[in-house]
Amino acid sequence: MANSTRPFLSLRGIRKTFAAAGGTTIALNGVDLEIERGSFVSVIGSSGCGKSTLLQIMAGLIEPTTGNVTIEGCKVDGPPRNVIYVFQQYTRSLFPWKTVERNVAFGLENREQLSKEAIAARTQEYISLVKLTGFERHYPWQLSGGMQQRVAIARALACRPDVLLMDEPFSAVDALTRVGLQELVRSLWRELGLTVVFVTHDVDEGVYLSTRVVALGRPPATVAVDLPIELPHPRDQIATRALPEYLDYRGRLLAQLFAEEGLAARGAA
Repeated sequence: MANSTRPFLSLRGIRKTFAAAGGTTIALNGVDLEIERGSFVSVIGSSGCGKSTLLQIMAGLIEPTTGNVTIEGCKVDGPPRNVIYVFQQYTRSLFPWKTVERNVAFGLENREQLSKEAIAARTQEYISLVKLTGFERHYPWQLSGGMQQRVAIARALACRPDVLLMDEPFSAVDALTRVGLQELVRSLWRELGLTVVFVTHDVDEGVYLSTRVVALGRPPATVAVDLPIELPHPRDQIATRALPEYLDYRGRLLAQLFAEEGLAARGAA
């Protein structure tokens, strides 16, 4: 019975400090968060509030100063095999000398005990899922920014993680490409049953994509708002964003961010 009620991903008392000239900077100051399996949680907040630091702690890439992260009750003390991190700067995460096919296969070759035939089949499966069939022999520099990010997503998903951590993955692409990537990630999340934690500066993006939005306060950051997003599925870029419920969620989150920055909502709009 205890196992059935245990949170899938749990953060308890996460505090992170960094050495700085003349003292210590406190980035996170006691973050508590529980994330259910299969949820899509966006983390928002002002620039420099510790969103990416928190995500890296979840991924086991850096250690908290105090506190702990557990997945299904197991402490995270290094990168877990069932967690994949998608970086903001896709141009740095892809290997420019490898084709799309070899980039996607890379994780499988280095993480899984699979035959060459199985790797080739799964690589093609996930290239198809992100709609890059026909571009297998292209190099990253021959692709648009949005296509490069789809390669990074395919490489992450080919390892079949339980948890996908995404650090502002669409911030470097144009608005229309961003919309397409939002729809891609939402469809893959629903189709594959992933648990997604998604860092973004964009309140609208967070509300549209998520089942829940968590807003961090200014440093030393704690959870300022933890807001379930109860919008119907499937969602639509125009119809969903026009719903009164959507506008209410958006307004509540923006009010919190404006208050953190000392701005009046009317003056900032």
